[in-house]
Order: sequence, then structure tokens, then C-alpha cells
Amino acid sequence: MALFENYERRIDKINGVLAQYGISSVEECREICKAKGFDPYEIVKGIQPICFENACWAYTVGAAIAIKSGVKSAAEAAKMIGVGLQSFCIDGSVAEDRKVGLGHGNLGAMLLSDESKCFAFLAGHEAFAAAEGAIGIVRNANKARKEPLRVILNGLGKDAAQIISRINGFTYVQTQFDYFTGKLNIVREIRYSETERADVRCYGADDVREGVAIMHSEGVDVSITGNSTNPTRFQHPVAGTYKKECIEQGKKYFSVASGGGTGRTLHPDNMAAGPASYGMTDTMGRMHSDAQFAGSSSVPAHVEMMGFLGMGNNPMVGATVAVAVAVAESLK
Repeated sequence: MALFENYERRIDKINGVLAQYGISSVEECREICKAKGFDPYEIVKGIQPICFENACWAYTVGAAIAIKSGVKSAAEAAKMIGVGLQSFCIDGSVAEDRKVGLGHGNLGAMLLSDESKCFAFLAGHEAFAAAEGAIGIVRNANKARKEPLRVILNGLGKDAAQIISRINGFTYVQTQFDYFTGKLNIVREIRYSETERADVRCYGADDVREGVAIMHSEGVDVSITGNSTNPTRFQHPVAGTYKKECIEQGKKYFSVASGGGTGRTLHPDNMAAGPASYGMTDTMGRMHSDAQFAGSSSVPAHVEMMGFLGMGNNPMVGATVAVAVAVAESLK
């Protein structure tokens, strides 16, 4: 029985990459990691139990490459894990075209670096089950950071932001944007729990201008766009405008466009994007993103269909961070 899904289409490419690091097989990668006192296969299974075998093995390959390449920190480990993930991308696929493996590695490195101060879920205030999973990611990241990473949610609609905050125990930050002066005013803040969940600040904007002002107010360094609700009228325009203004100010901002192809749920996403298009959200993501993922934030099969791994993109970021931290701790 094959070791993982689509084994025949992947293994030659994987072995070619492993050879560059003096590793003879995928199985040897797991032995290298176990000898260092951790098992990436089990770490990945623990983060999303319904993930495919190829996800577990891809992270095992990435961790072994990180060890063999002599990384010194969790952030460096994350980048090398990305090399391993990229080796699993099927040639000619959406995932290969976008270099999704390297993108995941780069995002993990950003979240593990103390240069990043604030991480934003730039979302439509819809699938916060996915956002909630990703918040656990940031808590893992803090194990390798000197100062905690601040986390915000920024979406369209104040009512929605307050409801999301109340359900999840976040802090709702009610703002009012002054369209005459361009100034963002904070009206009130409501903490909906006394746990660390309340450290997550949740904003609702009335439009793109207010959304961009929220990004500036919090000094966002890294963000992920959501693609389920309002992507063409809020998330992507906010990320793109903020990106332009950060460039003008000489500020570093790493923008991730999550997924694409939401034409299956959004009628306008299919319109006027061309018969060969993967959707308007996909097109807009290309305009501002430093990394563009492919497929669902949570459904393994949809990400696998993109030629990548059978694991949701949000849990995958969690896996990158967790495995990178494990690599770094094994080197102490």
C-alpha cells in the first residue's frame, strides 16, 4: 500500500529534494526527527485529525530538511519546512503554480519572528470557526517569541463583529470613522471573557476606508484574507489599499490571500473574470499577496484537489508553527 495519497505523482520530486540534503527516503525523515525527540507525523495528526497521510509525511520531510540544513531558530525552521511542503506539490497544479508550500513556510516564519507585532484575520466576519482554529496557531507561535503576537479580526459590519466577539469571548472594539478628517475614533471596548481569548480584538468596519484605517491603527504586519463573504468589496480592497499605503510609508507588510475559487459559493465571483478564471477573488488576491494559498481553509480534500496536501489551510499554518517550534526545541 502506498505511503500517502498520490504517492506515484509525488515521490520522484520529493526524493530529488531529499537527495540535496543527504536524505535517502521519506521514511528516513521520520527516523531523523524521532532521534531528536519529536514526531512531526503525530504533531500534524493532533492539529487536524482528519488530515490526509500526505500532510503528515510532508511535515515530516520538512522537519528533517530543517534539521539537516542546520537551522538555529523556529523562524528559520519554518522556512525550511516550506521547502519540504513545496516538494509535495504536484507539477502543473494550482499549488505548484502558486508555490503554496514555500508560502506556508514564509507565513510560519513571519508569525515566529519578533519583527511581526500584529497579525490580522482580514475576514468577512463569516467563518470564525476557521479563525478560532488559527488563533491557536498564534498561541503556539508565542513559545518561540520574546513578546506575544497581537491578534485582531477586521471585517465588514459592526453588528457581526460584536456577535462574533460575544460568541468567542473576544474583545469587541467599536469604532467610528470620520470621513471628513480620515481619523479613526474608538467609541468603546467590550471584553466578552476574562480568558486569553479577550486578547483578540475584533473590529467591524462600515467600508473599505474604515477597514484600512483599522489596519493602520493596529499597525498590522501580517494578515490573511478570508474568501467566503465580501471578498471583492472588502477584504481584498482593504489588503490592497493597505499594501499600497505601507509601501508609501516604507512599512513591511506581509499579505496572504487564502484560497480562491469561491465561485462555487459566490455568484459575483464568477462574473466577468473570464472563462478560464478561478474567480475574481483569486484574481484580486494576486494583486496584493506575498503568498497565495489554494483551496479551503478547513476541508482537507479541497486543498488536496489543488495539488497540495490533504489538510485545511488554517490548521496547516498551525502545523507549520507547531512543527517549527518542535524543531527549534529539539536543537537546544
